[in-house]
Amino acid sequence: MAARIYKPAQTAMQSGPARTKEWMLEYEPETPREIDPLMGWTSSRDMKSQIILAFDTKEEAMAYAERNGIPYQVVEPTPRRPVRKSYADNFRFGRRGSWTH
Repeated sequence: MAARIYKPAQTAMQSGPARTKEWMLEYEPETPREIDPLMGWTSSRDMKSQIILAFDTKEEAMAYAERNGIPYQVVEPTPRRPVRKSYADNFRFGRRGSWTH
């Protein structure tokens, strides 16, 4: 039962950095997910797949895993490019591309 330590990315519905500064420890699935024949839902009998622990720093998450004998791998976050575009750029004179309406 290995674990993955990572920093979550922003969701599509998120404009601010909430819940992206924490490090998460999540267990890797031990068994593959299976499809319920009656309803068609995807399910798993692995209870550890529901456990996600949050830590303030990467070192705390690594110390927890080592203290409890959990093999882990650390996934470093990729830096996000800043968006350098404003709403007014849609209406500027030298804009590339034609209007669609």
